[in-house]
Amino acid sequence: MIKLIVGLGNPGDRYQKTRHNAGFWLLDQLVANEHSRLAEDKKFQSEYGKIFLANHPLHLLKPLTFMNASGRAVSAAAKFYDIAPEEILVVHDELDLPEGAVKLKYGGGHGGHNGLRDIIAALGSKDFYRLRIGINHPGDRNQVVDYVLHPPGKAEQAQIDTAIIRGLNVLPILLQDGAEKAMHRLHSTE
Repeated sequence: MIKLIVGLGNPGDRYQKTRHNAGFWLLDQLVANEHSRLAEDKKFQSEYGKIFLANHPLHLLKPLTFMNASGRAVSAAAKFYDIAPEEILVVHDELDLPEGAVKLKYGGGHGGHNGLRDIIAALGSKDFYRLRIGINHPGDRNQVVDYVLHPPGKAEQAQIDTAIIRGLNVLPILLQDGAEKAMHRLHSTE
């Protein structure tokens, strides 16, 4: 059962609209949908909030540590609330998926994503859920850093927004019926 949802991104106005902040975008939309809010919590170096979704309590976390140091925030919250890695859902941008695609996955490596790399190191485990929001790949690995730190175009943003809505719509299924049904629903509607 998921107890903690983490949205990955970079803090500050400079990064707010960049592709790397897709995890923040989903969490912000979830908070807005639930008429809730996040507040800065220094002990987690994050914006933190709590909601009930599908009658399940959820901790929400947006690390303010910058992407490459997200593990500190996730680990601190997990320890404080006694949340095991397998009870965590990390929402992040995914270069290996096209805009508009969204995939739910359990475990695995970091795939070159520095936020995931740091979370895996801090938790000492790869065994957590990931909601991967497709942002597409620039085609040249030397352009990746510049690509993820720039905003998408209007058409790309619309596709990413659609993926975020689809990701949000599957969360109640994940909480009520489990990962297998959530994955089936999400992956069979593409």
